[in-house]
Amino acid sequence: MIERLIESVLFRSRWIMAPFYLGLVVALLVVLFKFGSELVHFVSHATEASESDTILGVLALVDITLTGNLVLIVIFSGYENFVSKIDPAGHPDWPEWMTRVDFTGLKQKLLASIVAISAIQLLKAFMDLPKGMSETTLTWLVIIHVVFVGSSLLLAWSDKIMNDKH
Repeated sequence: MIERLIESVLFRSRWIMAPFYLGLVVALLVVLFKFGSELVHFVSHATEASESDTILGVLALVDITLTGNLVLIVIFSGYENFVSKIDPAGHPDWPEWMTRVDFTGLKQKLLASIVAISAIQLLKAFMDLPKGMSETTLTWLVIIHVVFVGSSLLLAWSDKIMNDKH
């Protein structure tokens, strides 16, 4: 009796995570606001912007978009994996991955997004070199990016080994 009660409480405690995912929806709205703000700034300064400023502006928009994608992946995959299954019936435009991403897939998608965001930050830094970015800062950005790439490769390799064993 006590064991069943404990198991029931533990099982139902997964719903404690639901407000976290709702909070991430609010964070996604903040990312949207930042994107809109950046887009207005980008468009309003387009006529006097140099080619590199234009590329940096586009990269900033792509960076914010990838961050939004990252938050969305966490919201749907996390909710699906840890709280409750989402029923895609009646939603013909529902992306297939939303109900098929397991925890391993979630980790891989997250790391791939982080690597892409890191690569964009690094590219923006390279483009900003003529304006006075220090070599030390650039070196650290490269090191951090290499660590992200290495981590994602190690994760993919370890997941492959685990899948091969099963």
